[in-house]
Amino acid sequence: MGLFDGMMGNASEMDTHKVQDELTELLAPSEQVEHAYKLIRDLFVFTNKRLILIDKQGMTGKKTEYHSIPYKSITHFSIETAGTFDLDAELKIWISGSSTPLEKTFNKQLNIYKVQSVLAEYVL
Repeated sequence: MGLFDGMMGNASEMDTHKVQDELTELLAPSEQVEHAYKLIRDLFVFTNKRLILIDKQGMTGKKTEYHSIPYKSITHFSIETAGTFDLDAELKIWISGSSTPLEKTFNKQLNIYKVQSVLAEYVL
């Protein structure tokens, strides 16, 4: 089901210790991975200092873009919970200087409220 969810654009939760090890060179010395979600090959990582979006590009996925968003740059965010017929929940994040929100889709198995709570903890 994980591959199917990924193909449908849904995120699944990842082991934070594994992500912490993979991002050792990218993280600041005191930075810790709090939560991580995977969309096929891409990652959506919450640390105690910033949000990191990891975009694997190309057929092999060797080319990778690391987009770092300090929590202070997030102006507002919203969640849309899954419904009876719409099984996906959505998270939208607005970043200062951009009128278009960043949008991520999560499957119903993930607690969108937990994701929103992590954002709220660091943004508010």
